This record gives sequence, C-alpha cells and structure tokens, in this order.
Amino acid sequence: MGKIFFISGKSSTGKDTIYKKLLEDRSLGLKKITMYTTRPKRSGEQDGEEYFFVDDDEAVRHECDGSIVEIRIYNTVYGPWKYYTRNDGQINLDGKENYLALGTIEAYNKYCEYFGKDRVCPIYIEVDDGTRLRRALERECRQEKPQYREMCRRYIADEDDFSEENMRQCGIIKRFVNDKLEDCIAEIREYIVQCSK
Repeated sequence: MGKIFFISGKSSTGKDTIYKKLLEDRSLGLKKITMYTTRPKRSGEQDGEEYFFVDDDEAVRHECDGSIVEIRIYNTVYGPWKYYTRNDGQINLDGKENYLALGTIEAYNKYCEYFGKDRVCPIYIEVDDGTRLRRALERECRQEKPQYREMCRRYIADEDDFSEENMRQCGIIKRFVNDKLEDCIAEIREYIVQCSK
C-alpha cells in the first residue's frame, strides 16, 4: 500500500527546493502530486510543474464537481488566492507507489481525513525566523513585480498557522531543520526509507 509524504513548513524554509530534490532522487521512487492555484505565476514557474495555474472560474467548477480533496483560500493584499489538491487521478494508494505532496498543516489534516492518517507521513521543515525573513526578502527582490506586502502577510500568518498548539493537534512531532540543505535532505531521505518499509 502506498503512502503520501507530506512536506509542510512556514514560508521560505526551503520546502519547494527540498520537494524538487526529493523528486529527483530516483532511488526514492516518489511520484509528484501537483496542486492547483489561482495565484499568479512567479518568475520561472511553469504550469503543471509547481502548480496547475487556473482562474477563479475553473476553481469554482472543481469545487462544484466535488473533486477537491482540500482547499485553502488566502485573503492576500491582491485579493483571494486559492490553493487546492484535486482528486484528478494523480493519486492511487492501492498500489505500491509513494507520493510527495506539499502544503500547510490545514492541508495535511485534510489529506489525513481523505486518505487516512496511516497513509500520510508528515515532513515538517523548520528554519529560524531571521533566516526565513532574509530568504523571503531575497526571493521577492528577484521577482519582476515584488509583492512585499504579501510577503509580510505570509510571514505573520505563518506564526498562527504553524503554532506549537496546531503542531501538537496534528500529531507532528518530528522536525527537519534546514540549516544545511544537503544534511536536511539526507535526514528526510532516511525517514522516507524507514516509513516505506
């Protein structure tokens, strides 16, 4: 029976980089779960890679057809942005294949409800707040149209979303500290191998 390894963490902890590196590691054999979003593409992103980029009308159609596993709506300074996972045939846990997903604690809970807690293994990425803020600012500066207000909103919202109480309620105990990327990935890789047995 397959499992879903679910990466979460505050913004600018390196989740996307870790996600990509784990998918590239062929020895792990992880399949990608591509989420959907209504937010604008960032520089360098491609549709179907990081996300399926959809407009509000398409997101509403997916909500109406009952295919959404979990959805989050962020009231950003640019209007509401939706992020969601859709039961579109990407995931089949009846086989031996394992999957890699990326999202919030709220999304992790929805995955556990939908697929079963025994099928979803949390991978929580952690970085000290000063490093996170520096990384976020550096990333935003590289954007064609930097969205500094949204960066600040995300940073503040993360404090509530990833509070110690929320972490306990979700049963997320193990943390992977991303001070050194390669060390962090090696530790996560070992965890995935152990959980896959």
